[in-house]
Amino acid sequence: MRLQDKVALITGAGSGIGYHSALVFAREGAAVVVVDVNEAGGQKTVSEVQAAGGKAVFVRADVSKAADCERMVQTAEATFGKLNVLFNNAGISHGDDDDSVNTTEDVWDLTFQINVKGVFLGCKYGIPALRRAGGGSVINTASFVATLGAATPQLAYTASKGAVLSMTRELAAIHARENIRVNALCPGPLRTELLMKYLNTDAKKQRRLVHIPMGRFGEAAEIANAALFLASDEASFVTGSNFLVDGGITSAYTTPE
Repeated sequence: MRLQDKVALITGAGSGIGYHSALVFAREGAAVVVVDVNEAGGQKTVSEVQAAGGKAVFVRADVSKAADCERMVQTAEATFGKLNVLFNNAGISHGDDDDSVNTTEDVWDLTFQINVKGVFLGCKYGIPALRRAGGGSVINTASFVATLGAATPQLAYTASKGAVLSMTRELAAIHARENIRVNALCPGPLRTELLMKYLNTDAKKQRRLVHIPMGRFGEAAEIANAALFLASDEASFVTGSNFLVDGGITSAYTTPE
């Protein structure tokens, strides 16, 4: 198994990419620390992992709060003895996110608190645990919009994911000699509840779909498989990468009708 005897902490594991990643990580041998602000979703993930014969524990945490991030890492080490994989996946895309004129300061600040500060705090407390384990893998969920501007305005989200990508590159450079790899996982548009709430009209969906060469939204389970690669020793020479899993959206200016 690809994560045999490893311990992985996944934020935002109560739904979407985090949920599917928890299931696949556990199936591949990892003990999983399931972190989410949504207790019902997180507990459901733990139950499913355990029902399949895996090991998991739930921690309710708001990743924008330092004390919560410190506690989730402490729980990983106290419960399973170490931490090998830190998957900073939790994030939001606010329904009122728009352009610079129409996005409110509150929406901007909330987006950065979770999407950027949450990754920073995860690394602040998680990287020392990886050091104690002799190294490991950090995966930060960014987005294709860190590379390519979105056709539908979502400025706070886009700027936040650009920050995650640049933070990832610097952390990779800082920690490369410590056997700690840091990569940005950059999904394209996915058929998740988060995106579908934002692309809440057929017109918005089609405006996004027309730019995807594969002609469909991705699935969260497909991103989880990419995260599995980055978490595993198969990615032992991969660090500082902008790991795009986007159906080709960043490869083409437009797509033929």
